[in-house]
Amino acid sequence: METKFIDRSTSIYGTGSSARFLDDSEVTALIHAGMASLDIDGRRVLLIVPDGTRTAPLPLLFRCIHTELASRVAALDVLIALGTHQPMTAAQIDRHLGVLPGEWQTVFRGVRVFNHQWDDPATFVSVGEITTAEIESLSGGLLSASVEVRINRKALEYDLLLICGPVFPHEVVGFSGGNKYLFPGISGREVIDVSHWLGALLTSYAIIGKLGVTPVRHLIDRAAALIPTPKQYVAAVVAPDHGRLCGLFIGAPEEAWKAAAHLSAQVHIRYIEQPFQQVLSIVPGMYQDMWTAAKGMYKVEPIVADGGEVIIYAPHITEFSVTHGATLAAIGYHVRDYFVKQWDRFCHYPWGVLAHSTHLAGVGTYDPVDGEQRRIRVTLATGISPERCIAHHIGYRDPATIDVAAWAGRESEGVLVVPKAGEILYRLRHTNVNE
Repeated sequence: METKFIDRSTSIYGTGSSARFLDDSEVTALIHAGMASLDIDGRRVLLIVPDGTRTAPLPLLFRCIHTELASRVAALDVLIALGTHQPMTAAQIDRHLGVLPGEWQTVFRGVRVFNHQWDDPATFVSVGEITTAEIESLSGGLLSASVEVRINRKALEYDLLLICGPVFPHEVVGFSGGNKYLFPGISGREVIDVSHWLGALLTSYAIIGKLGVTPVRHLIDRAAALIPTPKQYVAAVVAPDHGRLCGLFIGAPEEAWKAAAHLSAQVHIRYIEQPFQQVLSIVPGMYQDMWTAAKGMYKVEPIVADGGEVIIYAPHITEFSVTHGATLAAIGYHVRDYFVKQWDRFCHYPWGVLAHSTHLAGVGTYDPVDGEQRRIRVTLATGISPERCIAHHIGYRDPATIDVAAWAGRESEGVLVVPKAGEILYRLRHTNVNE
């Protein structure tokens, strides 16, 4: 199925197909059309891109955008939307953007690259507040809290925010991308905590891969509307096996995201007829801790039978979270109701970390008499010790005991191996939330 349009009434340029890839000439032509429509001559542009935990042909996109804008604008700088991830090193940035030795002094002279410094209060400026009444309304009464909206102050120092990054099914918001590169990408902790906890209350199991404006999407779009700087989005849909583009949509963040999400639903969701008792999720090296590698759990959670098991196979991972490890050590991993029904005990912890905890634990129940009951078991076959796994209330298996080749081809036994887990969502066909 192919989606192709140039809608000049809304300045959306795009094409995409689940059946073929875009060649470089198509990408170049689309970016030329999208950039040519922008009124940015002599102005300052901030290009906002994801970090290395997202698959995308960013070197191609960055080079094309630079080619189109460098001679027109007063400044073209890059801000890496880390959220609360680790900062990227200079060498990682070079690989990420595809910049060759010497090109910062020649081809890309004058371009500055910044990591989002989420842990420095001086990074942020307040642009307003979302009221308690609004959040109660958009959450359907699940959450009652107001939230200050703080954003990286660089977002107010340029004439255009040009977002460039991929769209995938996402555990908090339904589908990633769009204004999510602003919140949580370059935002303060307030919106991060409220949006992620709202997603946890809804549960990843229910929201992941859900098309349309989910309550969390509504929240981040509302926050983005408080930023006065104009915004455009280069929305990429990336083939899961090859990293090539299946689609590219350029325009206002809300509209370009919508087009990309519909294509992503075709490209990044695989439907399974029957649930599996065991799923071996092989986590790639681009996920360096369980904070990011947890995608290997919730992208397969919907196809695991009640009482079944997800094994996250990632011998290279030795930390639960480089940036949030102390909090995770204090709370461990638990289902949503474990926190909700003991809220006085946990409400002072960062809500975003509580949300991550529930994402890895999965759905389940809790009451003071019977304790915590999890629908499935989650086992880590990583470089994290058994003692630390036990302390975090998560299963352990020695990765040396797993022969990946011997696990393959056992679907008839109720066992599935998922290579490069984390970007494809697996869902049972009869529970398609988008039908």
